[in-house]
Amino acid sequence: MYKLLALDMDGTLLTTDKKVSKNTEAAIKAAEKKGVKIVLASGRPLDGLNRYLEELDLIKGEDYVLSFNGGLVQNTRGKIVSKVCLKGNDLKNIYEISKKLNVNIHAFSAKDGLITPKTSQYTEYEATMNGIDITIKDFNEVDDNEDIIKVMMIDPQEILDPAIKELPSEIYEKYSVFKSAPYFLEFTHKEVDKGLGLKKLGEYLGIKQEEIIACGDAGNDLSMVKYAGLGVAMGNATEEIKQAANFITDSNDEDGIVRVIEKFILSESK
Repeated sequence: MYKLLALDMDGTLLTTDKKVSKNTEAAIKAAEKKGVKIVLASGRPLDGLNRYLEELDLIKGEDYVLSFNGGLVQNTRGKIVSKVCLKGNDLKNIYEISKKLNVNIHAFSAKDGLITPKTSQYTEYEATMNGIDITIKDFNEVDDNEDIIKVMMIDPQEILDPAIKELPSEIYEKYSVFKSAPYFLEFTHKEVDKGLGLKKLGEYLGIKQEEIIACGDAGNDLSMVKYAGLGVAMGNATEEIKQAANFITDSNDEDGIVRVIEKFILSESK
């Protein structure tokens, strides 16, 4: 029997217009009634998840969330299970590379939230999507030891994709690097990904790997789709995710999560 259902947000749980469908909400509540723990697993900060946690009534002390792609594992009231960060000197290193590649950048600081040397349409989008403020900050003035949760290069795909090809090879040795959207390239600590976050949470809760379902659609979901006992790709997922998955469901706009819950949780089949 599956005991934990981990759900990516954008492109998975949420429809294209960033809503949870009524059918999906009902299915999630039915899964909860069967004793399955529902865990939102997102690249977003907790502030960007709160409205959905409240909507789904996942705000009890025993509810947990993976924010910042697993960099922070905590209950939905803020008690931290695991926290893994970059530092200010990592931010400066990535910032220098971004300047050479002529791409925009922002980051999430544990102290100051969303920070950027200059705002762009994608920083504005990030702030609006998560309901948070932007702090304009010279990255060269950030303390070397400041906790930086993640750094993001942010630009249209036609600018970002050629820049990715120019990244120095050593950056992949130092950091986890992945696209979470066509316009977002994320850099996190090597020990941060959703799969590792899910593993830590499972161990904390006493839930085995084979008792976990994970659903996702994009590059930052790959690790948890691979880790889970049942890895699920959305119908709208990238080919990489579909190839890694044990099951491909319908798209995020076709109640794909409902199909997973009905097939693997609410029915007796596994």
